[in-house]
Amino acid sequence: MTLLALFPLLYSVSVFTSTYSPISSFTSPAPFVAEVCTLQNSFKPAFVSKGDYVVGGIFPLHYNQEMPDLNCTYKPPPVKCNGAFRWAQTMRLAVDEINQSSELLPNYTLGYKIFDSCAYPLTGQRAALSVLNGLSEDDSPTCSGASPLLAVIGESGSAQSIVVSRILQPFRIPMVTLIFMSEISPQKTKNMFSMICFTLLYFYTDQLLFFMLRFNWTWVGLVRGDHEYGRFAVQGLMRELQGTRVCVAYQEMIPLLYNRQRALEIISLAKVVVVFSAEGEMTPFLRDYMMQNITGIQWVASEAWVTASVFTGSEYYPYLGGTIGFGIRKGHISRLSDYLQTVNPTKYPNNLLVGELWEALYGCSPFPTSISQAPPCSGQESLLEQHSAYMNTSSPRVAYNVYKAVYAIAHSLHNLLLCQPGSGPFQNDSCAQSNNIHPWQLQYYLQEVTFNIAGEEVDFDLKGDSVPYYDIINWQRGTGGNIEFVNVGLFDGTKPDGEELVIQEDRIMWTGHQSEVPVSVCSASCLPGSRKAVRRGEPVCCFDCVPCDSGKITTLFLTLFPLDSIECTFCPEDFWSNKDRTACILKKVEYLTYDSLGIALTVISVFGACLTLAIFGVFFYHRKTAIVRVNNSELSFFILFALTLCFLCSLVFIGKPTSWSCMLRHTAFSITFSLCISCILGKTLVVLAAFTATRPGDNIMKWLGPKQQRAIIFSSTLVQVVICAAWLIDAPPFPSRNTHYERSKIILECSVGSSLAFWCVLGYIGLQACLCFVLAFLARKLPGNFNEAKFITFSMLIFCAVWLAFIPAYISSPGNYADAVESFAILASSFGLLFCLFAPKCYIILLKPEKNTKQHLMGKERK
Repeated sequence: MTLLALFPLLYSVSVFTSTYSPISSFTSPAPFVAEVCTLQNSFKPAFVSKGDYVVGGIFPLHYNQEMPDLNCTYKPPPVKCNGAFRWAQTMRLAVDEINQSSELLPNYTLGYKIFDSCAYPLTGQRAALSVLNGLSEDDSPTCSGASPLLAVIGESGSAQSIVVSRILQPFRIPMVTLIFMSEISPQKTKNMFSMICFTLLYFYTDQLLFFMLRFNWTWVGLVRGDHEYGRFAVQGLMRELQGTRVCVAYQEMIPLLYNRQRALEIISLAKVVVVFSAEGEMTPFLRDYMMQNITGIQWVASEAWVTASVFTGSEYYPYLGGTIGFGIRKGHISRLSDYLQTVNPTKYPNNLLVGELWEALYGCSPFPTSISQAPPCSGQESLLEQHSAYMNTSSPRVAYNVYKAVYAIAHSLHNLLLCQPGSGPFQNDSCAQSNNIHPWQLQYYLQEVTFNIAGEEVDFDLKGDSVPYYDIINWQRGTGGNIEFVNVGLFDGTKPDGEELVIQEDRIMWTGHQSEVPVSVCSASCLPGSRKAVRRGEPVCCFDCVPCDSGKITTLFLTLFPLDSIECTFCPEDFWSNKDRTACILKKVEYLTYDSLGIALTVISVFGACLTLAIFGVFFYHRKTAIVRVNNSELSFFILFALTLCFLCSLVFIGKPTSWSCMLRHTAFSITFSLCISCILGKTLVVLAAFTATRPGDNIMKWLGPKQQRAIIFSSTLVQVVICAAWLIDAPPFPSRNTHYERSKIILECSVGSSLAFWCVLGYIGLQACLCFVLAFLARKLPGNFNEAKFITFSMLIFCAVWLAFIPAYISSPGNYADAVESFAILASSFGLLFCLFAPKCYIILLKPEKNTKQHLMGKERK
């Protein structure tokens, strides 16, 4: 016996029960009583039509079911389903058109057997078992040959489709589904063919992520139905969200057997909610949602309910207006509207579904019973507004796929029947027998079928799926206040990568009838100039904004999503952040310029040089007077010349450092000061020798004559010149950019090159100054009214004090301030030497000329 023959027998066991009269006895076994099998319950089809070849249809003619109490204490009543149907009528219309066609399946007719699944997997399972048992379960004979059922169309939900396909798979009966299964569920069977590909996991979740990122929705809620479609869709979306800036505020599930209390717990105030659910599950959920008067939610609908006509009433718009999602491509079925009008109680007086439809459409009962609460129909009723969408056939979507599915089966069957013996696709090039067609033979032709319908080419790929083409649908208010489904974009799977999706954002109307994109974030985006600091124990989308540190920025042009940056970006080396930390600006370059400080130093320097030259002129004019001659006029002129250079060399420290100015700064300063101190040292030695040579015949002064004095000055200065020359040759000073002392600025300064040479230069000047100080200090008590040794002592004391104070001040002052400190030290020490050595002489020369005599200077004037 074939597997197909065994299955009705197995099913008979499940629906028939054995009845007998038991005898209670605890002492002896009960005698055998013959069993009588009777059909206790059956699952009646909604619509049946005979034909040469039968096509099954399993559709959710109703949504929402009321399950009976299965406590095994009495015979369970049938499941009650609530809702309406139109897809089944589309299938019937397509079958009628094919049967009337002279080109497609001529001389053959198609039959159908349509069942209601109530959008519930277990009910779909009962429908699948029933569709296998012929046109009637009451008198179905045991199958002995090929199945009269060649293919099944349906379901609209993946969970139901998987259940039905598993039942059909052992019999190799192909099933054309109305949703795509290959990626949303790994359990797609080989006998399944998809008319649409909208719920393709890698596509749908990827496009949802694109929506969220494009509209900056980083805080979303997820609601799914209690079925495989919702579970796998959410899992796929969660994988896509990993590593992105989008967080899930919550995940909730609408219970399969609807529970109002559980549904109320799901309702949340999240701004954007993505729903993977079916129309039937959403109907009671949204009804309770509306009772809570919650508005302002931006719904992102899955394809299963984005075109649900049940939600098009005006009462839904305040709550569902602005809903957006991907919808199945709409088509056109020319005869559908007229065909739907033929479905009435007069034509189908015994069909309870037609009676329910009539009662829902017109609010009256065509078959008055005690169960029905509606008044009897009078024939004058008009179509109820809330159900007017049933007759609106201007843009069918799922119904259009049902229509294409029937024609796909018909074209496949037509191609099968055209097969010529000897050129067939089966074993030994055989063809299928027209009077004994096996479903698996039709499945082969389904994989190869290609046909055109209403200008659209229909075919299946190697996975059994059709080319994806979808509309982006936005729920907007129509002229009558009802909700209209407006196309605001499309996805064309035939286009190259990156060009498939087109969105017309200016046409989108968001929730609350707003044209602006709703904001859905846990924490508002940080303003440019700040970074986000994630709160401990909370999702990464919930954060605080912390200002960037100095030298760092965040800006709209740094990265694709800069406002979500956890770290601020360092500015380049020559740049620094502005006050708002939003842009990198060029660092301020500082050096000792001719600003207020530079001008002041310049004026003082020039004034000192001019004053020195004026004193030089006074001395030169009075060079024959006693005070000039007694104080060694030649050395005085050398000292004045050196002091003039000292004053002028401070000007080299002002201005932008260059290679030449850096080398000239320290060398000119050191050599001129060394020359000045050498002259003072020579004068100190002359003074000390002149006043100590008191013994007759002492010739010490001959060793300190003019030539010897010049030799002392030259040799002392030459040592400094040699040090400077070695410094310039080995490691000369050079201009440098100091960015370490103050990172917000670039300080242009002269690096000394060799610190050892720099301190050797200063040390040598200090050594000369100390030697002068010691010698002058020894001669401080020598006789005479004008003891120059006292003034030299005091000048060296000031000089040493200035330069000792200079060392810590110079080390602690960067850049232009270091240059100013050094320039100030040069000027201060120069003025100290000038005033201490020459002010008393100028006082006598200019103001006290009567004292400008040799007798007065030697202290030998008469009393």
